[in-house]
Amino acid sequence: MSERLITSLTNDTVKAVRALHMRKEREQSGRFLAEGLKFIGEALDQGRAPRLLLVGQDARPHPLLDRARSETLKAGGEVVAVTHPILAKISRKENPQTVLGVFDQAYTDLDAIDPTTAPAWVALEQVRDPGNLGTIIRTADAAGAGGVILIGDCCDPFSTEAVRATMGSVFAVQIARASVEDFLIWRARWPGSVIGTRLDATHGYRDAPVRAPALILMGNEQAGLTDRLAAACDLNVKIPMRGRADSLNLAIATGVMLYAVTEKS
Repeated sequence: MSERLITSLTNDTVKAVRALHMRKEREQSGRFLAEGLKFIGEALDQGRAPRLLLVGQDARPHPLLDRARSETLKAGGEVVAVTHPILAKISRKENPQTVLGVFDQAYTDLDAIDPTTAPAWVALEQVRDPGNLGTIIRTADAAGAGGVILIGDCCDPFSTEAVRATMGSVFAVQIARASVEDFLIWRARWPGSVIGTRLDATHGYRDAPVRAPALILMGNEQAGLTDRLAAACDLNVKIPMRGRADSLNLAIATGVMLYAVTEKS
């Protein structure tokens, strides 16, 4: 069966996909946009087929593209062919990827998390930068962490910028959301160590006694971890600054903590 071809920039499907750049639309629809065949392959490997697969007319034949078409249709999704100008308009790039996918968002309920399934987990308080968040999700995946918990008013992990930064790990890592109050109630049942990061801590990050599974708490880019969440930690540690810089980028600091903790498990 031939694919439906869309050539108009004012087509309703095109407008709906473009709208996914807006957080309000993502929240209302429960969907998000992912770009690139490799990215879509990562999703398929995790059992996540697109709800909508947009394929550029100039897309080259590839076994992974055939698989993406097949699994999208098998899952009840739709495959449409689109022109280069439409791809550029949707992706907001002059040289867009030739394959785009629209996926359902997937959040894990906080109470559904099993801490014992991974040596470490990450909790982020009011993270603001989507590039940082996406990189942390990717790093958590690389380090073998179980997931990322977003506390309070955080940026959207399904924004286009955050999703790009995950390089596909958004499909492999559990993502949960919680208010501060709900997180603190849930944290009380955590079976391992809860470790916070603070510049005013006395323990170095390599000196922390860790009992797996470890829960690593990181504060936001400007203010760091709040006193309330720092007080909920078993121990707060610091990463020493040996040069002129007074702090690390949040994603880098999270990566340092993840590997320091998982090396001990």
